[in-house]
Amino acid sequence: MAQFDVATWLKEHRSNGVAVDMAELLYYRNRTSLLNLNPHKTVQARLAGTYLTKMKGRGMEFDEARHYQPGDDIRAIDWRVTARTGKTHTKLFREEKERPVFILVDLSHSMHFGTQLLFKSVMASHLGALIAWSAAKRGDRIGGLIFNEKQHREFKPMTRQKAVLSLLSGIKNLHENVMSETPEQVFDDACARIRRLARPGSAVFILSDFLHLSATAQRHLSQLSRHCEVIGYRISDPFEHQLPKVSLPQTVAITDGKKRQTITLGEHHQAMDYQQIHARFMAENRKMLEQAQVQVMDVNCGLPLEMQLNPLQKIA
Repeated sequence: MAQFDVATWLKEHRSNGVAVDMAELLYYRNRTSLLNLNPHKTVQARLAGTYLTKMKGRGMEFDEARHYQPGDDIRAIDWRVTARTGKTHTKLFREEKERPVFILVDLSHSMHFGTQLLFKSVMASHLGALIAWSAAKRGDRIGGLIFNEKQHREFKPMTRQKAVLSLLSGIKNLHENVMSETPEQVFDDACARIRRLARPGSAVFILSDFLHLSATAQRHLSQLSRHCEVIGYRISDPFEHQLPKVSLPQTVAITDGKKRQTITLGEHHQAMDYQQIHARFMAENRKMLEQAQVQVMDVNCGLPLEMQLNPLQKIA
């Protein structure tokens, strides 16, 4: 894998790795070729698709009114235009074929962590921006849900650049570190909300570390995946997988903001136990997601997103 200089990369991307600025999210507007958002799942929805057909007919979206012709369905008569013009007009529709895309961005407390390049929350913000710009280029309607432990914002599906900018503004505004006594409940509620927001046929991208995935959240995701394509990008930091290697053993203090404890770096048995415990957790976590029919892709917030996109393209 190619080497990169962290300071140079952060400067080029206008990022400090900790906070989120609109400039670094706008960067991905010209990187849409990095993702392939074509559907990879047959979704059980009659109107699921990727575009608005030009064929006239009965459907979801009104297209135009024209003079009534023999054989037209009288139920489609446009009575307002008819009354205004004095001549009978009928409504024409075009079937809705674009695929709504929903992006759920987890900005809760556990996401505000990173040791090498970006906080997990910043990586989620970058990935959310890339997905949004890519969906806009395809002509998809873009909606989403952004949440932290203090508040959430819902975005109904819309088209064009305005939808992307609205979503990115929400990410920037909600990117703050807020702690909660019930982090599982916060994630449960987010899954329940996205299940309510996403209509059948949607593509739902969940950007989270999934550290607070519970049986309740799993049930919500399972119900969601019955009618939508659900892709989970599981974001983690290298420190979470294994302890840093040091030349000489040293004891350091660590805290999650509430509890404080010490850990010895450079101690082989402790390092192995740490790595094995986390590996078991990640395996069980993946199993829960896959049982809910969520497609899972792991993302490393210690590496630039561009360096990880080849494997991401397999499921995006």
